[in-house]
Amino acid sequence: MRPPLPPFDLESAKAKVLAAENAWNTRDPAKVAAAYTEDSVWRNRDEFFTGRPAIIEFLTRKWASETGYALRKDLWAFEGNRIAVRFQYEWHNESGQWWRSYGNEQWEFAPDGLMSRREASINDVAIPESARRIFGPREPGDDTPLPQQ
Repeated sequence: MRPPLPPFDLESAKAKVLAAENAWNTRDPAKVAAAYTEDSVWRNRDEFFTGRPAIIEFLTRKWASETGYALRKDLWAFEGNRIAVRFQYEWHNESGQWWRSYGNEQWEFAPDGLMSRREASINDVAIPESARRIFGPREPGDDTPLPQQ
């Protein structure tokens, strides 16, 4: 079981989003993958894959190239066993160029609270280091919404 469980209400949907944000900010592929069903189906940008081993491989590769990764997620909508979020994360590449990545995700959950489907659309914008605004995991109690740009 991975509470909160569907069907979601406002508070449980917000808790699920924050739990996902916290897990992704660990940059620990095995820890993140544990929140997904064994046969979870993913679309991330232009990649399509299925299952925890593929999730771990993807995240390992992702965080090897996205150095300094820090993420924020906001609840966008929810109904039943589905949640939609918008997110922003910042990272830099091996040459030191900083990026802000903007995206939307649609999530679908199994009855046990594990995510069975994740679809993510993401765009990257180069930023100067001086424009950074996400410096690490969210502080407890910080529910500041993401800026629009």
